[in-house]
Amino acid sequence: MKILIVDDEAPIREFLKKGITKLTGFSAEVAQDGSDAIQKIEADLFDLVLTDMKMPGLDGIDLLKKVKEVKPETRVIVMTGYGSIKTAVEAMKSGADDFITKPVDLEELIFRLSKVEKEIALLRENCLLRQEARKRDGFDSMIGKSKRMQEVFSLIEKVTPGISTVLICGSSGTGKELVAKAIHDHSPRADKPFVPCNCGAIPESLVESELFGHKKGAFTGAIQAKRGLFEEANGGTLFLDEISTLPLLLQVKLLRFLQEREFMRVGDTQRIKVDLRIIAATNENLEANVKKRTFREDLFYRLYVFPISLPDLADRREDIPLLSYHFLKLYAEKNNKRIKGISQEAMKILLEHGWPGNVRELENAVCRAVLMTDKESLMPDDLPHNLGAVPADLIQRGMRERRSLDEMKAEYIRETLKEVGGNRKLAAEILKVHFKTLYRFDKELKSAPQNVIS
Repeated sequence: MKILIVDDEAPIREFLKKGITKLTGFSAEVAQDGSDAIQKIEADLFDLVLTDMKMPGLDGIDLLKKVKEVKPETRVIVMTGYGSIKTAVEAMKSGADDFITKPVDLEELIFRLSKVEKEIALLRENCLLRQEARKRDGFDSMIGKSKRMQEVFSLIEKVTPGISTVLICGSSGTGKELVAKAIHDHSPRADKPFVPCNCGAIPESLVESELFGHKKGAFTGAIQAKRGLFEEANGGTLFLDEISTLPLLLQVKLLRFLQEREFMRVGDTQRIKVDLRIIAATNENLEANVKKRTFREDLFYRLYVFPISLPDLADRREDIPLLSYHFLKLYAEKNNKRIKGISQEAMKILLEHGWPGNVRELENAVCRAVLMTDKESLMPDDLPHNLGAVPADLIQRGMRERRSLDEMKAEYIRETLKEVGGNRKLAAEILKVHFKTLYRFDKELKSAPQNVIS
C-alpha cells in the first residue's frame, strides 16, 4: 500500500513516515502542506492519504474534497489535534474514510491502516475475479464463446471507461440492451441511473415531452411540470433504442444536445445542463435511412463515434448450446423443475434452426420447452413445433387444397401467432416484418372468410 502523509510540522511527518514504513512495510511519502499534496496526488497514485486538519493555506477538509474530486478511489484518513466531534463529523460528511486524534497513537494508526489494506485487497480481488469471469463467459448476463462475441466483449471493454457516444447495431433479439447495460455497469457511471427508452414505443406526439420533460401548462393536459428521461439519467446513461424511429424534429433536438450538452423542457425557456452518456441502438441500416432522408446525416455521424455490431444467432451457432443450457437452468429454477439436460435430438433441432428472432427466440423456445416437459431432459416434442419455419404439413395441405399464396400467407401468420402465444412483437421478429404491419395483417385475418384462416 502506498501512503501520502500530509502535515505542516516536519517532526510529525518524519515520525509517522518512519513508524509506518518500519512497522508495516508500506511505502510512504510526505507533503508539507495541502498544495504540495495536490501536486503529488496528481503526479502519482496513492492508496491512502493521511492528512492533518489544521494547516496553513489549503486545510484538511479542502484537501479531502480535492482528493475525492481528482482520485475518488483514494482513501483518506484525517488527523485532528483537537479531538473535536464536530470536526470529525465534518470530515466524514466531506468523504473521509476515517479519522484519528493527535497526538497519534502509532499502534492504533497501524491497526487502521491494516484494515484499509485488507479492504483494498478484497476490492482488487473481486475486480480481478469479475474480469476473469467476463473473459471466460462474457459480460454478466451476456453469454458467448464464439469469435464474433469475443470481439464484441473486447469492444465493450475498450469503450466502458470513457464518455463517448456508442451506437449498437443488430437485428431484433440480438441483445442490444444487454450490451448497453454492460457498458454502463462496467463504467465509472455504474452507481448512477441506467435509463432505457424505446423510441419506437412512444407516440410521436409524446416523444419530446418524454425525453426532455415539460413545463406546467406547456400543452393541454400538462397540469404539472415533468422531468424527462434526460434529467432522470443525469450522471448516468441514457439508452435510446430504435433510434431510427425518432421523428426528424426530435433528431434536431438530440443533435443539439450532443453538441451543447444542454436542452430545454417543452414550453420552457430555461436551458438545463446534464452530464450523461448516450448509447443508441438500431435494427435498421441508418446509412440507408440517411440516403432516404428519414435520418439526419449530421446526427448519424454524431452517433457513429463508436459502433458495435451484434451478430445474428445464426452467425454464431457455436454459442447455441451454451445459451440453451443457460436458459434451461434459468427457467428450470424459476419453475421448480429438475431438468438435467437437453437430448441430442433436441439439441440437433436447436443447432439447425435459422433463428430469425435470434437469442430472444431461442430463450422463448427453451422456456416453452421447460414448461412443456415432464422428463429429465428436453426432447424434440417439448420444443415449439415449427421454431419459426414453415411446417411441412402446412405446405402439403396447401398443395392438396390448392390454396392461393394469400391464403397460405394468412395461415402461416396465424400458425406463427399461435406458436408464440399471441405475442405479436415476437411473431413480427420471426416473420421479419414491423409489428405495426403485423397488427394490420392480424386485422385482415380476422375479417377474412373462415375457410382462409381455419
